[in-house]
Amino acid sequence: MQYSEKVMEHFMHPRNVGKIENPDGVGKITSPVCGDIMELYIKVKNDRIADVKFQTFGCAAAVASSSILTEMIKGKKVGEILKITNKRITEALGGLPKEKLHCSVLAEDAVKSAIEDYLKRNVKVKNKKSK
Repeated sequence: MQYSEKVMEHFMHPRNVGKIENPDGVGKITSPVCGDIMELYIKVKNDRIADVKFQTFGCAAAVASSSILTEMIKGKKVGEILKITNKRITEALGGLPKEKLHCSVLAEDAVKSAIEDYLKRNVKVKNKKSK
């Protein structure tokens, strides 16, 4: 199995690893294919991702997908992030072996889950304020 230089770079030197205290949204996804686990934490300010961190238990492709995803979404608007697909993640990594494409799906699902969590939390906060 051959990984691109970009995959190896993000695996060996992952960006934005860790947890965010009091995150605005959290996405936790487990891959049904291999059991890899990805947790993505986001902080949102003015409808933009102000900070993002991840913790991934998995293979090189899973860690690299998580790492590059954080770079892809930092500073972007929430609406833009929902358009990120596993295909865009794979392309940003310079490709993934076919048997590892599910790792980019894991990253896509984690970011969508984190945004969904953020939106649920925001609706609750807005509803409490209006009462």
